[in-house]
Amino acid sequence: MHDVPLIDLQPQFENPSAEAEIAEQISQACESSGFFAVRRHGIPEKIIEHCWQASHKFFSLSEEEKLKVKMPFAGYPYGFASMEAETLSLSRGEQAPPDLKENFSAGPKASPPAGISEEEALFVFAENQWPQDPADFQQAWEICYEAMSLLSMRLMKLFALALKLPQNYFADFLRQPISAMRANHYPALRKAPLPGQLRAGAHSDYGSLTLLFQQDGLSGLEILNRQKEWVPVTPCKPDIIVNLGDLMERWTNGRWVSTLHRVVTPDSKKASSQSRMSLAFFQQPDWDARIECLPTCVDDDGTAKYPLVTSGRHLMERFQSTVLN
Repeated sequence: MHDVPLIDLQPQFENPSAEAEIAEQISQACESSGFFAVRRHGIPEKIIEHCWQASHKFFSLSEEEKLKVKMPFAGYPYGFASMEAETLSLSRGEQAPPDLKENFSAGPKASPPAGISEEEALFVFAENQWPQDPADFQQAWEICYEAMSLLSMRLMKLFALALKLPQNYFADFLRQPISAMRANHYPALRKAPLPGQLRAGAHSDYGSLTLLFQQDGLSGLEILNRQKEWVPVTPCKPDIIVNLGDLMERWTNGRWVSTLHRVVTPDSKKASSQSRMSLAFFQQPDWDARIECLPTCVDDDGTAKYPLVTSGRHLMERFQSTVLN
């Protein structure tokens, strides 16, 4: 656990003067591993559990029922995706067997900005595919989405302080964020995985930050630390795992890291007979947000390691590279 520190956010709510100390803890974690966990984060546990239980009930349905809300074509961002429909390692250009998971995703209720193509508008501003069973699924997800969105905005204020920027610096990049929420379900293994096949292949996340709830027990989530060792990440709900995405690494000129992580397959017969679920919120800046080196992060010679990218195009290209036709 030395690679994933646990940070208590409650002092921030009780005393704003505690923000500087919390921001420093976050800075250290973001420079060392790009992962940390937060406790007493302000999201009521009943909101987490409502969404968790609704998601669990959905994945317990028959395949026929789940396919009623399937993503209508390869590359569509929202709805249900069956087992082995995605290979996350492809986002890094690495070939591997498809990931051993199924998932459900939903996005923002937002209108596309002017000037984007039909393909771009369809990608991130597409309609969500809400299941009718469980009956409370949409309500549970929308409430949880909003709570996680608010927490991600609070964390971005702490990120700004940690980077010696005005507290509201990132607000201009998050006026209409295109964030998504996803539940990943890793069913019990009915056969041996193929060589190199994982529940989720090694990848980095694409946006600014990710919030992750995972269940207690054999999670299988691992990160690649600075010593190039794969180490497990064990915090579970109601604590939230926070990790940086590619855009935050680009913003900070590589000072903060978007760390490779994966979900491995269990190596014991008992563990392989157990299913696993996680719930993730991927904060993504506005579609047209321009991501370039922050003024406090330029190299001593005034240079930046990464060229400018826009948030939406970066997300679209990375996501579509992982989808199997």
